[in-house]
Amino acid sequence: DTAMYRAKQRGRNAYCFFTAEMQERSARTLQLENDLRRALDNDELRVHFQPQFAIDDRRLFGAEALLRWQHPELGMVSPVEFIPIAEESGLILPIGEWVLRVAVRQMRIWQQAGMPLLSVSVNLSAVQFRQASLAQLVARILDEEGLPAHCLELELTESVAMDNPLAAIEMMDQLRERGVRMSIDDFGTDYSSMSYLKRFRVHKLKIDRSFVADLCTDPDDEAIVAAIIGLAHNLGLRTIAEGVESEAQLAFLQ
Repeated sequence: DTAMYRAKQRGRNAYCFFTAEMQERSARTLQLENDLRRALDNDELRVHFQPQFAIDDRRLFGAEALLRWQHPELGMVSPVEFIPIAEESGLILPIGEWVLRVAVRQMRIWQQAGMPLLSVSVNLSAVQFRQASLAQLVARILDEEGLPAHCLELELTESVAMDNPLAAIEMMDQLRERGVRMSIDDFGTDYSSMSYLKRFRVHKLKIDRSFVADLCTDPDDEAIVAAIIGLAHNLGLRTIAEGVESEAQLAFLQ
């Protein structure tokens, strides 16, 4: 009886702990959603730019726009945490439009200052990509900010592109007709049909940093990266590797 009582008590304690943890997560999610509604007006959001280099001569040729949130009380909130909240609440639409405009405007400023940057890359979420007016929105921002369309590259993850591939092809065609370049982000992390990849007619494949991190130590990652680069070359596409942080990684990619 005593052993059974202790077992039941341990079960109750585990249940209470699980419930408390769930309540804490729910409370934080609710707080972040409420605070995110005011973050744009309160100037808490920032766009950081990650440089992109050509592998042959290490020439700077572009930059990727990265959204960051500096919360006044919680500090830096990870995009992994707040982006899904923004997507579920619909806040990603005004925030995404703001990020696009900031990135386009900054690229124009850099070009006017004589910097040899060729393009700026901006990620699109699934919610943004499902907007019927996305192509018109992008064209309007480019026109208002005075940036040529070929200087903008929009990135989609494999999962977003393959969620509804026929609709993705139609939207990509609309954007491409306006001169905007398209790329597939995090390539190799999701299932992608080779036939659809051909029809997407993207400009570039981005190799996910999870494959780059263990280059030169993990033969499987080396094989995957080599296969992606070979596939891209055969399709006439460019590739970009994310998260290159060592000379050994760079040497393998070269």
